[in-house]
Order: sequence, then structure tokens, then C-alpha cells
Amino acid sequence: MVLLCFGTRPEAIKMAPVLYELKRQKLNFRVCVTAQHREMLDQVLGFFEIIPDYDLDLMKQNQNLNLLSADIVSEIDKVFEEICPDIVLVQGDTTTAFIASLAAFNRRIKIGHIEAGLRTGNLKSPFPEEGNRQLISRIADYNFAPTLMAKNNLLKEAVPEEKIIVTGNTIVDALLIAKSKIAVGYLSEKIREFQVLLRKDKKLILVTGHRRENFGKGLEAVCQALLEIAKRDDVQIIFPVHLNPTVEKTVYELLDHNPNINLIKPVNYPSFIWLMMESDLIISDSGGIQEEAPSLKKPVIVTRETTERAEGVEAGFFILTGTSKKKIITEAFRLLDAPMSFSGKQNPFGDGKAAEKVVNFLIGKNV
Repeated sequence: MVLLCFGTRPEAIKMAPVLYELKRQKLNFRVCVTAQHREMLDQVLGFFEIIPDYDLDLMKQNQNLNLLSADIVSEIDKVFEEICPDIVLVQGDTTTAFIASLAAFNRRIKIGHIEAGLRTGNLKSPFPEEGNRQLISRIADYNFAPTLMAKNNLLKEAVPEEKIIVTGNTIVDALLIAKSKIAVGYLSEKIREFQVLLRKDKKLILVTGHRRENFGKGLEAVCQALLEIAKRDDVQIIFPVHLNPTVEKTVYELLDHNPNINLIKPVNYPSFIWLMMESDLIISDSGGIQEEAPSLKKPVIVTRETTERAEGVEAGFFILTGTSKKKIITEAFRLLDAPMSFSGKQNPFGDGKAAEKVVNFLIGKNV
């Protein structure tokens, strides 16, 4: 039996195609969510029509990572005790992914790590994600690397090659599913609301920000850059504000009531994909957006000092600025005034068949 374990919105998006493929190939599996993020996770579960077999419902107001980790170990161990899975699949670099892996390791249950091998080499950036992903790699039985660069990162760390499978990133699979649903009218009413909000005479900049390492002065600098960019008459900024209270406080204090900046509540996954499709430029510290944007041919200014997705930088899809106000403004103006052409360029993170490759490998191993 396969147990899929995840807890946040990005994990759910990237796990959904694997779940679909397991179901298509009629493998025995169960789904366990920790609900590390509750509201945003539920949006994705609804869109992909996922009903968890186990919902640990662990999110607490202002939770810290150590208490969350302790709760995950305690509660997921009960799930292991009940169903005795042959393998636990985790995704990415969250606290849920690492602690679920550790709990499985302690019970000698096999671990499959989807999106393995991403590295910045800096344990403080992104934090705690870089530490989580490195730690998972030490105990995973199978590392499903999205790219050859990710595979090489693992090889440099002496992970045996037979434990590494290059698959592409499942987020591309999820994006294609979302685009197909939008094309046949999914969320048409919500999209009409956004169409009213958008100004056809302005270029749309879509913004997100949530990384812990940017809290405080970093996020403040990003907001100051947005205020300067918003002075242009040809620009409209839409910023779905993350629900983290630290993010909300900073963003609303600095950016609220600006006529060219629309601060909105977090939108559901298909609505966000539609906004990405309509955008002219994206400014974000999100890893998932870095992987999605190339398929949509959208440039991204990445407000981080490092990225574990260097393939996108090398392919020219995004630019690292950190949280430097000057760099963000300079690159935004350059991209607005001379839009980049991505004609003929392919997404370096996959072709939409990653989930199939993951599941076919598991079948070959008789999992």
C-alpha cells in the first residue's frame, strides 16, 4: 500500500497528479493530510476532488515548527500503526514532508521523496526548507528528482544513483489539469469577477510573498519597490496576500489604499493560474511559481537571494533580485518596457508526465 502524506497547498497541488495516476492504474493507496495549512490546503483538495482518508487537522494559530513537528510525529504514527503502508510518499521540503519521512524511517517504512534534489546549499535560505530537503535525502529510499541538475545535486551528496529517478516536476502535470478545467468554464463566475477588476489599458503585475527569510526588512523593501513601480500609469498590481499574520500586517500597512495596487485575499488554485495567464510580469518568492511560469511563458522576478531552481535562471525565465528595492524596480521597468520573448523555449521543469513516471517506477518495484 502507498500512503501519500502532505499538509500544505503547494504539496497538495504537486501530489494531486500522483494520486490521479495511482487511481488510474488501480494501485492500492491512502491519503493522509496533516493540514499544516488548513484553509489554503482545503481549497486545493476541493479543486482536485481529493477526500483524505486521514485528516490530522494539526494547524494552530501562530504555531511554531517544533510543536508542529511533535504533533506530526505523534499523530502520523497512529496512521502507520493502523494501515502499515509499504511506502510513504512525501513531496518537497515542508515540515510535514520531513517529519513524516522521519516517522516512517523510524518504523522502517520505505520513503519516496517527490521533488528531490533541489538545493541552494544555504541552510538559511530558504529556511527551513533547505534543511528539510537535505535531511529527507539522507533517509529516502527513492528520490524522484525533477531535473538532471537535481539528480546531480544528489549524486554530489553520495546518494546512490539507483535511488534517483528523474521524472520532471509534477507541478507541470497539475498546471495542465488546471488549464484544461479553466478552458471548459471551470470557475467562470469567479474569473468574470477578476475580469471586472483588471484594467485592459494597464500591464498586470502579479505579486506574492510568504518566505520566512524575507519577513521584516526584506518584505518591507519589496513593498517599497512595489510602491515605486505603482507610480507608473501603465501598471496595475494584484497582490493576493498570504494569510500569515506577519505578512498581512506588513503588506497592508505599507500598500493599502494605493489606487494601482489591489490587495486581495488568497485565491484558489485555478483562479491563481488564470491570473498568471493574464499577467505581464510576476514578482514572487514562491518556488511553485518559478516552476509554473515557464509553461505559461511569463517572466518572474524572484525576490530571493538564492534559488534551488537554477534551471529557470539559466533558461532565461526568471531573474534573481533578492529583496533589493533598487534591483526589483530596475528589473521590473526593464521587463515592462522590453518584454521578453520565450518563443520556442520549453519549461525546464517538465512535460506533464512526471506523475506517470513516478507511478510506473513504483509498479516496477512491486510497491
